[in-house]
Amino acid sequence: MTAVATVRDVTMRFRGHTALQAVSTTIEQDTITGLLGRNGAGKTTLLQLLTGHRVPTSGRVEVFGRPPFEDDDVLSQICFVKEGQRYPDAFRVCDAVTAASWLFPRWDGDLAEQLLTDFELPRTRAVRKLSRGMNSAVGIVIGLASRAPLTLFDEPYLGLDAVARQLFYDRLLADYAEHPRTILLSTHLIEEISDLLERVLLVDRGRVMLDDDAETLRSTALTVAGPRAAVEEFGRGREVLNTEALGGHARAVVRVSGPADEATALAAGLTTEPTPLQRLVVELARHARAPEPPTAPVALEEVPR
Repeated sequence: MTAVATVRDVTMRFRGHTALQAVSTTIEQDTITGLLGRNGAGKTTLLQLLTGHRVPTSGRVEVFGRPPFEDDDVLSQICFVKEGQRYPDAFRVCDAVTAASWLFPRWDGDLAEQLLTDFELPRTRAVRKLSRGMNSAVGIVIGLASRAPLTLFDEPYLGLDAVARQLFYDRLLADYAEHPRTILLSTHLIEEISDLLERVLLVDRGRVMLDDDAETLRSTALTVAGPRAAVEEFGRGREVLNTEALGGHARAVVRVSGPADEATALAAGLTTEPTPLQRLVVELARHARAPEPPTAPVALEEVPR
């Protein structure tokens, strides 16, 4: 596929603090990518580099084939919806939307009006007087209506209730299906957006821990449960990301290589189920942080009763 953005061996330092360390990744055209990671992992810094807000300490960032910093042609194709987006004090909701329409060549005014209605946003109220959730909704309206070839959302749901978040996901997916573009979502709510994602980019302590196709990623782990001895035997020789045991019963998240592994588990009398994307991402991040396990087999720990 065509790359919209490439990051090559990028390091970003701030007064002795390294926010990103030797990061390399590619953002593919017309995909929805989840940028995942804990607070302070380096997600926002990466978004700032992709949108030309910062220049890397070392390495190279290219968007649409060119460095984005102070390149108007590149920046006109990018919409960056920041966490806690600020607007001029005098701006009403309608002013923020009108100003955005001047910035984005592919702006869809009809979609913006529909979204304002969907989110029940008061058009003539000052943005600074909005609740946190309504402020987030204004950013969502602008991000979706911009139809920018590269649209980045940094924690777009802050302050939104569950109904409003689902509305955002539904509208994003529906408009993306009709007007494909490249969308990068930085979020903590992995399970809520897992069905949207085509790629997963996991950043932890300034490094890329995972960069893969979401469907491929889901197929690399299996949750198995059954007799403790059978679970231990199935995990032997495979990467076990998490185990829980109670009495003679155990449950484990195990990295697998294909359908044959699931057949092996079923033949051993174990039950199997897909591992939810959130659980898999959490366990992979935790596993990457943990020290190297001993080479000798370790029995499963007993869960306290």
